[in-house]
Amino acid sequence: MKRTEQLKRLHAGLSGKYDVIIIGGGATGLGTALDSSTRGFHSLLLEKADFSSGTSSRSTKLVHGGVRYLARMDLMMVAEALRERGLMLRNAPHLTSDQEFIIPVYSWFDAILYTAGLKFYDILSGRLRLGKSCFINRKKVIERLPNIKPDGLKGGIVYHDGRFDDARMAVSLAKACVKHGCTVLNYFEVTALLKDSY
Repeated sequence: MKRTEQLKRLHAGLSGKYDVIIIGGGATGLGTALDSSTRGFHSLLLEKADFSSGTSSRSTKLVHGGVRYLARMDLMMVAEALRERGLMLRNAPHLTSDQEFIIPVYSWFDAILYTAGLKFYDILSGRLRLGKSCFINRKKVIERLPNIKPDGLKGGIVYHDGRFDDARMAVSLAKACVKHGCTVLNYFEVTALLKDSY
């Protein structure tokens, strides 16, 4: 993905017309460029700085399965997030990995509630599950989280979600766009749009 080659493609493309021009090379822009180019549209993506250097660079780095939606009982959202997480982990294993979390609990009611909720999360994950959630005792929580407040600690619930390297993901998406015929340029700021009769 050499810049000189992309500039040549840009100049060659300007003699005709682009079907799709995407301004912004963050996660959404790169995803849109990949989608449009794989569908056969003559596409151009322009980014004013590094790819994914704006909002996309400030992600949590998590590929979560929607565990936060479980508390609201938004099961459709949880199922969709788990499916998308599974696809991302399957399609980009070199950019993703398992991330283990421990939720400390200070009441037995919370221990039962979180354990049951996260077991349900495991069930919803199905074959795309990363690891089994489980309750661990107070001693194990303190061993693994030595700075935790021990007073009243009953134990913790371990569960698994995904994480990814967002910068490498952006570069991989940009390369995939180029592979599918999209012209992709960073450090190419769009300063104005000229409107015509179209």
